[in-house]
Amino acid sequence: MANAPLMPKATAVWLVENTALSFDQIAEFCKLHVLEVKGIADGEVAQGIKGLDPVSSGQLSREEIDRAEKNPNYRLKLQESRVRLPEPKRRRGPRYTPVSKRQDRPNAILWLLRNHPELKDSQIMRLVGTTKTTIEAIKERTHWNAQNLTPMDPVTLGLCSQIDLDIEVQRSSKDRPAAAVDQGATLLPADVTTAQEYEEPYTAPRRPKEDSLDLETVFAKLGGARKSDIEE
Repeated sequence: MANAPLMPKATAVWLVENTALSFDQIAEFCKLHVLEVKGIADGEVAQGIKGLDPVSSGQLSREEIDRAEKNPNYRLKLQESRVRLPEPKRRRGPRYTPVSKRQDRPNAILWLLRNHPELKDSQIMRLVGTTKTTIEAIKERTHWNAQNLTPMDPVTLGLCSQIDLDIEVQRSSKDRPAAAVDQGATLLPADVTTAQEYEEPYTAPRRPKEDSLDLETVFAKLGGARKSDIEE
C-alpha cells in the first residue's frame, strides 16, 4: 500500500481509541475501508490487536492530529520517515508451488517440453518450481509415472501466469540465433554493374603489301612464254 503507515490496523486502533478523528479520516490515512474502521470502533474487527501510536513512531505529528480534529474535511498527511530502510532483495530461485498442485507439475513440464522446446531447463524450473532431475526424467521417460502423464498448460493449472510464460518464451527467442533465410538472387552493387571492362578496338587483319607491278617485266614474261610454245 502506497503512503500507508506501518501496521495500518494497529494504527487505526490507536486513532480510534485516542483521537476524535472521523471514521473517514482514519480510513483515508490507514488505507482501510470505512466499514472496517467502524468495526474496529465497535470491537468487531481487529480484536486483540494492540494500538500503535503513530506520533511516537514519527509517522504523524500531534499538530497534524489537532488540525484534522478541528476540520472533518482535512486529510491527514503521513510524515516521511527519517530512517531509510533498504528494499528487500528479491530472492531468485525455483517458484514455490502449493502442496495441492505439486502433483500437476510433471504434466506441466511435459506440456512445456512439447509446446516450447526452446525453453531451457532453468526457465522451466522457474516457471513451475521443479528440479533439473525431474525434467531430465520426463525427457528420457524414466519418470516413475511417465505412462500416466498428460500434457497440461501450466497457466491453466495455476502454476505460473501467462505473463511469466510469455517473458520466458521471449527471452529464449532472443538467446536463440536467428536462422538464415534464403533471399534468392540479389542485385549486384552499382559500382560493379556500372563498371565497363576495357576492350581493345576491333581491327581487321592487314593484308600483305603487294609489290608494285612492272609492265615491261610482265610483257617480257608473257613474250618468253609464247616463244617457248612456238618452238615446241
